[in-house]
Amino acid sequence: MRERVAGVSMRRLSGVSLATLLGGTMLASTPALAQQAANPDTPADIVVTAQKREESLQQVPISIQALSAAKMEQHQVASFDDYAKLLPSVSFQSYGPGQSQIYFRGVTSGSDYNGAFGGSQPTSALYLDEMPLTTIGGAVDLHIYDMQRVEALSGPQGTLFGSSSLSGTLRLITNKPTHKFEAGIDVSGTTFGKGSNSSGGSIDAFINIPISQSVALRASGFYQRDGGYISNVPGTRNYPALDVNGNPTIVPVSNAKYVKKNYNDVETWGGRAALGIDLDENWTVTPSVIYQDQRSHGTFLYGPLTGNDPLSPSVGDLKVQDYTPEMNRDQWVQAAMTIHGKLGNWDVTYAGGYFSRFVDTTADYSDYTVSYYESLGPAYTSFIGANGQNLDPSQIYHVHHHYTKQSHEFRVSSPSTDRFRLTAGLFMQRQSDEVKADYIIPGLATAQGNPAVPRCGDDIFCSRINRIDRDYAAFADASYDILPNLTLSAGIRGFIANNTAAGFSGTASRVGTAACPVTSDMNLPCLLYSKKAVEAGQTHRVTLNWKVDRDHLVYATYSTGYRPGGINRLVQVAPYEADTLTNYEVGVKTSWFNRHLTVNLALFDEEWNKMQIGLTTPDSNGTLSIYNVGSARIRGLEGDASLNLGHFTLSGSGAYTDAKTRKDFCNIGASGNPDCSQGVYIPAGTRLPVQPKFKGNVTARYSFDLGGYRPYVQASASHQSGTDAYFVQPVAGALWQTAGFTTFDFALGAKAGQWSWEAFVLNAFDKRGILSLNTVCIPSTCAQFARAYATRPQEFGIKLGRKF
Repeated sequence: MRERVAGVSMRRLSGVSLATLLGGTMLASTPALAQQAANPDTPADIVVTAQKREESLQQVPISIQALSAAKMEQHQVASFDDYAKLLPSVSFQSYGPGQSQIYFRGVTSGSDYNGAFGGSQPTSALYLDEMPLTTIGGAVDLHIYDMQRVEALSGPQGTLFGSSSLSGTLRLITNKPTHKFEAGIDVSGTTFGKGSNSSGGSIDAFINIPISQSVALRASGFYQRDGGYISNVPGTRNYPALDVNGNPTIVPVSNAKYVKKNYNDVETWGGRAALGIDLDENWTVTPSVIYQDQRSHGTFLYGPLTGNDPLSPSVGDLKVQDYTPEMNRDQWVQAAMTIHGKLGNWDVTYAGGYFSRFVDTTADYSDYTVSYYESLGPAYTSFIGANGQNLDPSQIYHVHHHYTKQSHEFRVSSPSTDRFRLTAGLFMQRQSDEVKADYIIPGLATAQGNPAVPRCGDDIFCSRINRIDRDYAAFADASYDILPNLTLSAGIRGFIANNTAAGFSGTASRVGTAACPVTSDMNLPCLLYSKKAVEAGQTHRVTLNWKVDRDHLVYATYSTGYRPGGINRLVQVAPYEADTLTNYEVGVKTSWFNRHLTVNLALFDEEWNKMQIGLTTPDSNGTLSIYNVGSARIRGLEGDASLNLGHFTLSGSGAYTDAKTRKDFCNIGASGNPDCSQGVYIPAGTRLPVQPKFKGNVTARYSFDLGGYRPYVQASASHQSGTDAYFVQPVAGALWQTAGFTTFDFALGAKAGQWSWEAFVLNAFDKRGILSLNTVCIPSTCAQFARAYATRPQEFGIKLGRKF
């Protein structure tokens, strides 16, 4: 394969300091200007908007984990990896910053995402406030600062959040403008342990300015540099090849000019601004814009781990031998506007926005060269340049994505105090992905016989693809209080998905054939395919919840989710259909001892049907196609608990997930379709990949008063069990399983008035936990070269903050 795998007016608000917010509570999350108040030594009552209404976390009848601003600050959360380890139902595969695929409850095949070409949409959605940020290529890695909370909604959220909420929805809720001046700045420095000279740091600042009685501005900016911890070490690769006369020869290749210690550094900078504008007592407009630019160098995967290939050996812990340039730039901007008001006593909300993201990636693709040499012989390493000398056959992968997304939602909600409550609305989005993917052998365009793809430079394989996915939906969600403490809720969402894709993906041999006519577009070798897929359907939800008393809630839910189908590039392979997830769930939310102890549990049983899985055909030249193959059953238990004894708090969360296929998945035949006569690809009862059976964390924190200071100490532990990287062992001897691991973090610090300081150590015992195993090309080709995306090594840091 050729790819990598309800508002209130500001006039009625009273402001409070951000220090109060960091104490652990946050209330408002609508576009109107926010109010927050809390005592840091009492249990927090977090208000969430998971059902598009403001509700107490402990009164929402779904499985949801919310990370407050205080929680994120206490755990040094700055990026996706930092908060993902606090969410036990969330797993992911990653190539590094901005290159992660997020999953809930193990709903992934491990091969449904078709890297450079998009393939299946993600199984989970990422939202920033009211706006979806998930693109065809996955979620962005938003720098976390001045954030009100993170909401992780487990299970299908299709009725309210639509497509790409098949397995769950992750929501990032920002702080909103308030009617009081406040500002803050935080500065940190970090360094990796064991004598490393690799260091980093960050500076974050925000300001909230009441411009007038009815207008306020909140703005924030950030810069963060993360030091590297993976080194590219010296190496020489000797490719067997044929010379200009057809005689056997060796092409030696050195990586000397790319050797560098701790070379996977990252720089992230950007900012966010929002205006809160009260038009009158009932209507608020909140325009906002956010920009982020992230640049990383090197690779964040080390290995190969097996080390049994002489052309691509293992070179040790946190080391690689790479032979080409490697970098990634992820630059994006989102402009959004939310209008909230009232018509009579009904709430009316419009949320719309435009998102544009540029991703430019260069990576070493030479493991593909090695793999194809070992299966096809020297024909794949023997390219003769214009001077008659052998070219370095090491391939360079370079892909440029331009993602866009515009979305619009209009909804109305009846008063939350009514016995019958209704939320209904309309939604549409249009997202696109313009792909330019090059697989480069420098000098190929002038090589003898010119095997390069026309109009693509030195490409041995080239892709030029334009993909557009459109979604239209109408939804309604209603609740009726059968008794004052017994509520029946039901929701439905009807959708239409319209997806198109056109372009070229292949080698020079395809260009100019009857199947691929040359066009006048000089950026396109020829038009290999132009396809369209349209489908429609519904998702549903029914929930019965019983409020036993003010501190105990029991609920039962039936819900469904969907993920749209789409286009396959190969002419002989039909478009794939939507896959669906049916969820049966019972849960309890409880508080005890005057709410000093909270315990929430959810037991779920999910059926995943028409699973979208990426497979190759015998005649596809490694091209991945997406198929609807079989079904899976996912059972589990997830929960969280918190004990607050004033000065001492103990909190934790965990999830047990048992996810397996339900029947045999057949191999793909020569026609490009499942053919059981060709044998079984995945047997029934095979464990789904990526998701650990158990993942959990626990944190103990002790704080006390000492004069005008409030010192604290904190210890945290995170554990996850081992995973399977892929459904089956793709290549004999390949490493495809990870081991379980536990990491520990420690922190101590103090707050004094508006000042705060903290010293911390992350992964204190330098445990090399493997979060995912990945390959640059598909596992069936490159699994023996699997590399590890691991926890960051031991890291020391210090942070100083000031609020105004």
